[in-house]
Amino acid sequence: MDAKLFSQLTTQIKVGKQLPDALYLHKDALSAIPDALAAFIPAVAKALRLDDADWNLVKIFKHDFRLSLLHYPDFYTDSYPALKQSLNVDLSKLSHKVTRYAESDNPPILHRKETMVLADNTYYQHFISLTQEGENAGLYENSRLIGFKRSWENLIARHGYELVDGRLFRSSAVITPPNEAGIDRHKTAIVRHELSAPMKTLIKHGYLEGTYSIFDYGCGRGDDLRELEAHGLDALGWDPNFQPDNEKVGSDIVNLGFVLNVIEDQDERLDALLGAWELTKKFLVVSVMLANENYIAQFTPYKDGVITSRNTFQKYYAQSEIKAYIERSLQEDVITIAPGIFYIFKDKLEEQLYLQSKYKRHHKWQQLTSPEPVEAKDKAKLIITQHQTLFDDFWNTCLELGRVPANDEFIQSDKARELIGSHKKVFGLLQEMFDTQEFELAEKTRKEDLLLYFSMGLFEKRKPYTQQPESLKRDIKALFADYKTANNLATELLFAIADTELINQQCEKAHSLLPASLLNKEHSLIFHKSHIDSLPLLLRVYVGAGLQMYGELDDDIDLIKIHITSGKLTLTAYDDFEKSVPFLVERIKIKMADQDIDFFDYVDESRRPPLLNKHNLLKENDKNFKKQKNLDIELSKLFSYNSNKEIMIHRTDFDLTIEKNKKKLVDFRLIKDSS
Repeated sequence: MDAKLFSQLTTQIKVGKQLPDALYLHKDALSAIPDALAAFIPAVAKALRLDDADWNLVKIFKHDFRLSLLHYPDFYTDSYPALKQSLNVDLSKLSHKVTRYAESDNPPILHRKETMVLADNTYYQHFISLTQEGENAGLYENSRLIGFKRSWENLIARHGYELVDGRLFRSSAVITPPNEAGIDRHKTAIVRHELSAPMKTLIKHGYLEGTYSIFDYGCGRGDDLRELEAHGLDALGWDPNFQPDNEKVGSDIVNLGFVLNVIEDQDERLDALLGAWELTKKFLVVSVMLANENYIAQFTPYKDGVITSRNTFQKYYAQSEIKAYIERSLQEDVITIAPGIFYIFKDKLEEQLYLQSKYKRHHKWQQLTSPEPVEAKDKAKLIITQHQTLFDDFWNTCLELGRVPANDEFIQSDKARELIGSHKKVFGLLQEMFDTQEFELAEKTRKEDLLLYFSMGLFEKRKPYTQQPESLKRDIKALFADYKTANNLATELLFAIADTELINQQCEKAHSLLPASLLNKEHSLIFHKSHIDSLPLLLRVYVGAGLQMYGELDDDIDLIKIHITSGKLTLTAYDDFEKSVPFLVERIKIKMADQDIDFFDYVDESRRPPLLNKHNLLKENDKNFKKQKNLDIELSKLFSYNSNKEIMIHRTDFDLTIEKNKKKLVDFRLIKDSS
């Protein structure tokens, strides 16, 4: 069985619960599908040592070489049976994943079971009557919520029904739970005087330049919309409190900004997420508030969140918690953009383009090497010299891509081919005329960026794409020959980040290559975030793996610390990095082995550690380097420490020592305090 035959046989199946991308079928109905497929499915279960009693439904994907073997132990005895276990099999990758729901308080459940069995099944008519009951009660009007047990039970209760032995009965009285908290949801819509954080990420990545339509799901008072509309962008929005009459419109990009955390009803929260996803064409942006336990403890607990001092509900999330919630609910890969901000791509080609751009370095090539003089008899080279601007642009395109561009990748391709011939011929002539070191560097750079991109996909366990952008296909062919080679190299690279000896060697190498860094031998390497792209490839992968959990580095982060032996990455933010002695305001420790993040806020200013020996982290041509180094040496003598090492003390100790020595710090100088 190969992917082509699997696809052909799947299109022949006329039974089962048919969805756009997949179909569901009970194993008792396998006799009604093509014989080869009916034999293949149990063979897959047997190959994976899945006992026959541990699966009874199969989910067959229509557009991928994949299937899932599902176990609903109460399929025939429970009106709406819960999923106990799923075994997802990626046949193209020969991999599988088991997900268990036995301990879940809100597992997926089944409806419309009559569609999953054959008409001659003993239970067929009974299943039809169950579905008809739900239709009559109005329970299927919003199909997004009915797929989860707790949501389904709450929906039944809200419609004034209750389940008795699996059948729907009208409740004797409809009881609406009182809202003891009297929550004022409308107060959560804050007034902004600049674009919100998720909208700023869209600007950063070029998504607000007019190409994409935008819909703000839960737009509040519409501050983001007014700003976007002022720039002529196609932006619409809806909000249940402030703009409830607006139409919900499908758009390229849908923003669900700080909505999930203000909805106290879990079913309604899920409905908002699924509703926003339903409108999404390209990708969905989800953002929520994050907080640690100490912060949350100051509020009054309510349901799974708290009531704030403004009498609003807030569900504060941990980074890993909200990411897992979105993935479970949408069954899609989630890309972390920043703390509390995530992109979920529905368009997988768009997703690949985003990820490639994320890991691609952009060099500003200083100046083209002038071509050597040519003899008049060399007609082609003479033509190039006469049309230097055109062929300079061609050469720059080669540098940007790290390979020869395809015809549709060079704007003036028609003109170049008319004058010389194919792009390959043009490139060959330019190689003879120019110093090609720039191109060799560009080729190496692009190859490393792609290896980083593939490595990060492996680290995130991202599903392999069934299609790839044409530009990526060309990159792979030119730089690796084939996808398998690129993937194997990326796999080796990813595994290497666990080799502490190798990481130590690479940190020492980086310390010698970077324009500025501080090396704590066999312990850690510290450097400014602006130097990430200058790291050796292995360390770029190491840092990239950590940032997969945190998101992209924002403006607040200043320094990065690679922990050589513990598999951790630390990000630090200072009150003003440009000061001679900045003070630490936030520290983020990313524990890759544990897949966890610790956030440390230094709210108490007296406990903020100063950044000492800062000159080690500045380039020697920095305007303040000499002044900084002189100050650091003077401070090291005052405190009796080495001026080339990482030093940690509290601000209180720092201030007291300076005061005891009758000194005060003014800019980059320690002067005598005469007061």
